Amino acid sequence: MLRIGLTGGMGAGKSTVARILVERGAVLVDSDVIAREVVAPGTAGLTALVDAFGSDILAADGSLDRPALAAKAFATDEARGILNAIVHPLVGKRTAELIGSAPADGIVVQDIPLLVENGLAPFMNLVVIVDAAEETRLHRLVEFRGIDEADARARIAAQATDTQRRAVADVLLDNNGANGEIDAAVHRLWDERLIPFEHNLRTRTPAPQPAESPVVEANPEWPAAARRIIARLAVACGADARSIEHVGPTAVAGKPAEDVLDIRITVADAGVADGLRDRLAEIGFPRVDSAVHRELGAVEVRHATADPGRLANVIVAVEA
Repeated sequence: MLRIGLTGGMGAGKSTVARILVERGAVLVDSDVIAREVVAPGTAGLTALVDAFGSDILAADGSLDRPALAAKAFATDEARGILNAIVHPLVGKRTAELIGSAPADGIVVQDIPLLVENGLAPFMNLVVIVDAAEETRLHRLVEFRGIDEADARARIAAQATDTQRRAVADVLLDNNGANGEIDAAVHRLWDERLIPFEHNLRTRTPAPQPAESPVVEANPEWPAAARRIIARLAVACGADARSIEHVGPTAVAGKPAEDVLDIRITVADAGVADGLRDRLAEIGFPRVDSAVHRELGAVEVRHATADPGRLANVIVAVEA
C-alpha cells in the first residue's frame, strides 16, 4: 500500500487534486471529514466534549456548535490541550481503521490540512503539496467561499508558510492557473509516478536506474530531497541508526553529478543492518545487494528507492 500525504494552503485547490486522484482509483482518507465524524451526535467523542466544556457547546439539534466550542477550547493553552487530548486519539484511531481497510495494492491519499504543522511528512511514502500564491488563494476564499477577507488572511497566517510546505514537498503541483489547468499534471502524477511506485513498493522492486546516468549540473533541490529521505529513514530506523547522512557527489554544493542521491546509514553491526531489511523495504527502499570489503573489515548493504520520480540509493554500513 502506497501512502500519499496531500496538503496545501487554504484555497490552493487541494480538494480538486483529491477528487481527481479518487476518480483514478485512490482511496481518500480525509482528516477534516474524520474530525467531524468522531464528534457527530451519538458518539463518544461528542459526549467527552460536553463533559469537558459543558452542554452549551451543543446546537439546538444536538450537534456540535463549532464556534461555541472554539470560543472555549481556544481560550487558553490548557483548554486547547483538553480538546486535543479528546479529539486527536479518536481521529488517529479512525484514520488507522480506514487505512487498514484499504486494499493491499491500494494508493491511499491522506488529505491532511495540518500535515506540515503536525510533522507528519516523514510518515508518508510521498508528500504532494498543492501550491498557489497567497493572493490567489485569498481571492478564491473571498470570491468563491464567501469568507471575509480579514478572516481569510488570519486563517492563512495561522497555517504553515509556503516555504515550510515546499520543504516537505516531494511533488509540488502548481495551481496558480485557471480552473482545470492542474488536471493534466495530476493525471501524469498518477500514471507516471504513483502507479509504478505502488507496484514497486508492493513487490519490493527498485525503480529502474540506468547503468550510467548522465552527469548534470548541480541541482539546488538535492539537499532538500535528501533531507526528506533522511527524515523517513530516521522514522524507520529509530535508535538502530548511529547516523544518517547525505553523501556522494550530490552532497557537494555546486558540483555536477549524476541525478541519483546517496544516503548512508551507519549501524553497529551486521545483525542490525540485516534487521533493517524489511523496515526499509516497507517505506520504499528494498534491498539490492551487499558487499564485504575484507581489506577494510567493513560490511555494506545497498538499498534503492522504489520511487521512479526521485532516484536514490541507501547504503547501510557497519561501523568500523
